Amino acid sequence: MIENWTKEFIIQRLLAITLLVALFVLCFQVVQFFIVPALWAAILAYVTFPIYSFFHEKVKLSPDFSAAIMTVSISLIIGIPLVIGVFILQQEALSLISNLIYRIKVGYLDVPESIKDLPVIGQQVKDILWRINKNPEGTLEAFRMWVQSHLYYGKVAFDVVFSGLAKLGMALMTLFFFYRDGTSLVRQIRQALRNIIGNRIDGYIDSVGTTTRAVVYGIGLTALAQALLAGIGYYFSGAPSPILLTIVTFIIALIPFGTPFVWGGVSVWLLSQGHTVEGIGLALWGIFVISWVDNLIRPIVISGATKIPFIIIFIGVLGGLTAFGFVGLFIGPVVLAIGLAVWREWISQHKNEIFAQQDVVLSETQTLPTVTKSE
Repeated sequence: MIENWTKEFIIQRLLAITLLVALFVLCFQVVQFFIVPALWAAILAYVTFPIYSFFHEKVKLSPDFSAAIMTVSISLIIGIPLVIGVFILQQEALSLISNLIYRIKVGYLDVPESIKDLPVIGQQVKDILWRINKNPEGTLEAFRMWVQSHLYYGKVAFDVVFSGLAKLGMALMTLFFFYRDGTSLVRQIRQALRNIIGNRIDGYIDSVGTTTRAVVYGIGLTALAQALLAGIGYYFSGAPSPILLTIVTFIIALIPFGTPFVWGGVSVWLLSQGHTVEGIGLALWGIFVISWVDNLIRPIVISGATKIPFIIIFIGVLGGLTAFGFVGLFIGPVVLAIGLAVWREWISQHKNEIFAQQDVVLSETQTLPTVTKSE
């Protein structure tokens, strides 16, 4: 009788676990597309939540209206530079293609002499230019055939852009609910984790919050400062499309030590066009001003606030970028911060256990002479 009851209990447990795993897999399949937008929304909501609290608690606006104000503001902050960047990029691309086609038609496609004089590839560049200028109509026809044969890649690029815009829209929509219901959601998550891990989860959650805020502020402020300084350099050096280059610099600056590839490339381009003074000036501006900001703001804001070595943050940023994509810039450091918090707690507990054992031994040693003397 007991054996049958045990078998039924085991079968019920296995069925329950199987159904739970199946439910988890199905839920993951349903929400898989929305995970990254939800992470972006959670990061934005957490970092800007004090502003929402100001509207809701100080100005006494309703939760819905406060969340709507914040969502619209974030949408404008993201959307306006995005629209401007796309418009400028479209104009620059059309101008470049029109100029390129015109030069091919008149048989005068050329590159700077510095490129022609490059070792190994310089002669190949000369040969290609000679063939293009010798037969302009054949070159244009070959170009049209190449475009038609690679239309599939254009469809892939369109799908990627459409998917990105859909995720951005989903993130902004989710952002509204994170503002409105964020406090209740965090309270529920905290209680659920406390039921599983215990009261120590409070320290881990505090570590996650501190690291997230420091990483976002550190990376965001550094990228913004570098982009503005680089934009000043682009403007005074006479670089083409300084606004577009500033936007590109801001995006690349989110990756640690990525900014030199932007202003360095522009500096090399200026030198190749014969603008020696401007190219050297931009390079010096980048080395002594733009890069100096990166070395100053990022370590102070991130490491100073989190008490975490900057090398851990650096590895977390690059490793998160590799593992999770762009959102990994913020997820990676948070994961390593949690791991470091667990490590420090384990070390602290181990030291406390050693000290407790030493206290017990000392107390026993101090009582031994008294016992011997009484005997």
